[in-house]
Amino acid sequence: MSHARELLTLAPVGSPRRGAQLRELCIIPDGCVAVAGDRIIDVGTSVEVLSRVRRDDACTEIDATAHVVSPGLIDPHTHPVYAGNRASEFEMRIEGRSYEEIAEAGGGIRATVRSTRAADSDALVLYTAARLERMLAYGTTTAEAKSGYGLSVDSELAQLRAIRTLAGQLPIDLVPTFLGAHEIPDEYRSDRKAYIDLVIHEMLPAVERDRLAEFSDVFCDRGVYSIEETRTLQHAARDRGLKLKLHADELASTGGAVLAAEVGATSAGHLIRISDGGVRALSESDTLAVLLPGTSFSLGATHFAPGRRLVEAGAAVALATDCNAGSCNTESLQMAAALAAQYYRFTAAECWVAMTTNAAWAVGRGDRIGSIAPGYQADLVIWDMEDHRELPFHFGVNLAHSVIKGGRTVVQQGSLCDG
Repeated sequence: MSHARELLTLAPVGSPRRGAQLRELCIIPDGCVAVAGDRIIDVGTSVEVLSRVRRDDACTEIDATAHVVSPGLIDPHTHPVYAGNRASEFEMRIEGRSYEEIAEAGGGIRATVRSTRAADSDALVLYTAARLERMLAYGTTTAEAKSGYGLSVDSELAQLRAIRTLAGQLPIDLVPTFLGAHEIPDEYRSDRKAYIDLVIHEMLPAVERDRLAEFSDVFCDRGVYSIEETRTLQHAARDRGLKLKLHADELASTGGAVLAAEVGATSAGHLIRISDGGVRALSESDTLAVLLPGTSFSLGATHFAPGRRLVEAGAAVALATDCNAGSCNTESLQMAAALAAQYYRFTAAECWVAMTTNAAWAVGRGDRIGSIAPGYQADLVIWDMEDHRELPFHFGVNLAHSVIKGGRTVVQQGSLCDG
């Protein structure tokens, strides 16, 4: 791929970017990337790379003139595996009902649990595939994917198996996360301890036995799982060999971000109500702050996570869609960037970093994706823009022209390629 107007290399620095590094895109004008198989072998100006790399008749050359080229986007917090539709709840929120009121009346996560349990495995794979294909068309080449809409042994395992199936079928890398502690299911509302015991003593061993997940997540918040319950669950998950993530401080400032840093979680997501102590804990730890502006936007909130304050405090931040059945029904990281610019006051460069190299660290893959560098996976996006600052500025459309996954073109002019 040659003659990119701007080649955003996001050259790796060995760790997530913080502070001033969040504005360093390492742009090469008239940039060129050489790929062999699924790996990048050379990066530089077009004159430099074309003079160094030997080409034969089998070589495919892509002209990126007048385009921005970036690493493939990485979505580090999604819930794509579910059945059912909660558009009616969105309308209820518009009319004044809160997320918590709807959940208490039997809606929210538990409503999706009922629909997901009723779907067979083929239907679950079909529904999820459509969402992942939309992500891919919008430039996302790697996504974390959570369970959490089953809340029973069989249904949680079915969701994780659907993720494994789709990882083998679609040209998008999936990072599976077990979220059995997403809610308390209807049948355990009067005995939450029994459900927590089920997660620890039946679900987690099954997940470990079949190697169905890399991460464990818990919805640690008011009305869901307490700090002590979350600590118990995550210690059990870590004992089973899982890395840790947390839903933290979304609905109330309960100390979830502090706990995430304490237990060494790879990331903590949401953080809308994070405390000063939570900001400090994340800035002093290796735990990434994964921000989900689409959730606040979709819920009609006037309060957003303090993205600017987290950056200025020195925390490592990433952006995600929170693609899910109810509170953020979108697959577009491009939209997340537009919202982050408006509501976190992120610059375009900070958005790019948060969706590429930092997002890669948030899914445990910062040493192989999220940057354009020799040895890294050849995941690239050619954008219909001449200046990287257009991404958050030109919103509501798909600016991804072509997507290259593992060295193979899988999206052209916004549409998935056959085969």
